[in-house]
Amino acid sequence: MKKLQYLFMSLAALLFATPAFAQGAAAVSPGAQWVPLAAGLGMALAAGLCGLGQGKATASATEALARNPGARPGIFIFLILGLAFIESLALFTFVIIFLKVQ
Repeated sequence: MKKLQYLFMSLAALLFATPAFAQGAAAVSPGAQWVPLAAGLGMALAAGLCGLGQGKATASATEALARNPGARPGIFIFLILGLAFIESLALFTFVIIFLKVQ
């Protein structure tokens, strides 16, 4: 546990030290420096919540199959359709962020 704590602390120190090696700032509008950070947080939030949604959908489909194995074809079709819709939300978020941050 201590090794894992030291690993995360060193990774955090390296992450916070990265701006020290960055190039000098060019003339930018006052709010423009927050756009990449907001885009990263938005993508992280979208990916995390999509992962939770996919886990919930898979768990529900597994439980439904355990209760009624005869309904497998119908459950499978709607499971795949639902997972595709959930994944498309993360992809739409990625495309919007990709277009916004240039």
